[in-house]
Amino acid sequence: MAEGREDMDIPADDARDGAPQLAGPLRRARAPVEVRWLEDTVMTVEDRVAPHRHDYHELIWVRSGSGRHSVDGERVDAGAGTITVIGRGQVHRFDEARGIDGAVVDFSEAALFEDAGEAPLGARAVPGWLVVGGTTPTVAVPPSRVAGLEALVRALDDEARRPPDERSADLQRHLLCALLLWIDRWHDDGSPREGASEQRLHARFSRLLERDFVRHHDAAHYADALAVPPAALARALQTATGRTTKELVLDRVMLEATRLLRFTDLAVGQVSHRCGYDDPLYFSRAFKRHEGRSPVAYRAAVRGLA
Repeated sequence: MAEGREDMDIPADDARDGAPQLAGPLRRARAPVEVRWLEDTVMTVEDRVAPHRHDYHELIWVRSGSGRHSVDGERVDAGAGTITVIGRGQVHRFDEARGIDGAVVDFSEAALFEDAGEAPLGARAVPGWLVVGGTTPTVAVPPSRVAGLEALVRALDDEARRPPDERSADLQRHLLCALLLWIDRWHDDGSPREGASEQRLHARFSRLLERDFVRHHDAAHYADALAVPPAALARALQTATGRTTKELVLDRVMLEATRLLRFTDLAVGQVSHRCGYDDPLYFSRAFKRHEGRSPVAYRAAVRGLA
């Protein structure tokens, strides 16, 4: 299911926006938006490719059939009538597909945000759980909305395939934002949205966190960059996620550490450096407090060596 994307072998110390990369292939987008249709797609364990990172977001719509992913080392099942959301930077592998009909929608940050700054429409459309790692929602699509969903995806596909003109980027952005807003609504089970301002601030924080988590572990940096008082940011994030600013920053740093320990052979000292710690011992202590075991014990456990 990887057709249409470029696999690029990058050095282990290459970095995107200051964030560490995994060694091995990084799948980069060839266009801001790309749609691929799946027809009775079958993939067995023997067909699966190595874990890889996407430098784009991916939505996998399963109209019929079923499949199974591995995202950041965790199993994610995808049944009929669902959309699986894989955020930029997550470590992904499609393990199995059983007669899947549906579509894959890949899109880059450029498809949502203007080069000159954050587009208000894109800013409102992107939910925080999409732009930051740590969760991989599989969202159930209401049966009554399937036809509308597929019509929207086909319109997005048609727009992405036609020769570009001065309207193309805005049309793609509007169609993509409509798709994401629908998914966000279905993610919330159709219940009324509460704390909309907190959710918008969470989305802004999440994008900033994804860019800066290696260089900045302090909550004050994010409050300053967002021009929000630290206490107000903490309250908003607590409302939106149940976690404080400091906890969310640490969660993202430790997510990166677990990815590197699981999927690379970097020494613990190298993992420490790539996660923004100058002192490997301090990193090991912080990792053990967060994960309940040392980096060495964690790596052994997830690789079946313990």
